[in-house]
Amino acid sequence: MTSPLDRFFRVRDHLTEDFLGGPRVRFASAINLQKGGTLPFVLALMWAHDCWTPTAWVYLGLHGSYGLVWLLKDAIFPDPSWEKKITLGGALNAWLFVLGPYWIAPWLIVSQRIEQSPAVLGGAIVLYAIGLALMVGADAQKHFVLRARPGLIVDGFFARTRNPNYLGEMMLYAAFAVVAGHWLPWLVLAWVWGGVFLPNMLRKDARMARHPGWAAYRARTGLLFPRAAIPSTAREDVP
Repeated sequence: MTSPLDRFFRVRDHLTEDFLGGPRVRFASAINLQKGGTLPFVLALMWAHDCWTPTAWVYLGLHGSYGLVWLLKDAIFPDPSWEKKITLGGALNAWLFVLGPYWIAPWLIVSQRIEQSPAVLGGAIVLYAIGLALMVGADAQKHFVLRARPGLIVDGFFARTRNPNYLGEMMLYAAFAVVAGHWLPWLVLAWVWGGVFLPNMLRKDARMARHPGWAAYRARTGLLFPRAAIPSTAREDVP
């Protein structure tokens, strides 16, 4: 019997991979266009609105540098999940419902000349830096470990949380929303986290459950947030 989660993925995968049929492009290319285009997009917004405030510059530095780091990451250790070919209609849906709305935050900052205090900007920078380190570090560990051998990754960034890369990405995008200081970017993030990230994490758990050592690993880790170490004298059934 098909589960509700399976039905959800069937619809979502069709909308992002096969919608309208026809020619196909690399999914990573659609994503990289938005990631790498963020810096020139925000700079163009600042020029169009003649807005050169400290908050606008900080946002440009944060979100713009993230896009450049993403391109570097994709060039050195690309994520296989983004290598799939999707239709142009699917790429358009990805832009309309996920990638494009990420640019609402800088549009608000520039068009409404939102200005944040130094304390808020400093806190956002710290949140962004930790999130970026988590996301890139976890993706690098996953890429190079799985290239050497298949199976569970139970140490390093993955020692206490099963999804440190998602946690890191959520932290850095939360930093962008903090800088914007508006409810609308948080609404976008709530949609992406609930409609994209959470289902992906649950599907990953279902796939990983077939590996030896899964029960012990799941018991000592959190789905997203790190779980504190659980003292145990028993031998763990991990590879």
